[in-house]
Amino acid sequence: MKNIIIKPMVTERLTADAEKLNKYGFIVNKDANKIEIREAVEKMYGVSVTGIRTMNYMGKKSVKFTTSGVLKGSKASYKKALVTVAKGEAIDFYAGI
Repeated sequence: MKNIIIKPMVTERLTADAEKLNKYGFIVNKDANKIEIREAVEKMYGVSVTGIRTMNYMGKKSVKFTTSGVLKGSKASYKKALVTVAKGEAIDFYAGI
């Protein structure tokens, strides 16, 4: 079985959405669909999921000009999932620290 949830996203905007709208962000496997993401979140965090939105982000090209020459590369592409949890439930990312 493939690893579906790679890591949770913790940003200012997603933290505000978590407090107001019960929405949490995750970086997930590119091949995962909404059903697999729902099952993984419910199993990992013990909450009931009411909705999922997914977005694919393409990697951006990067160029650095250095004294030894021009370095070209690209950033990795990834898939993001916004998971809405049932009212009254919450996910605590810092519980195991």
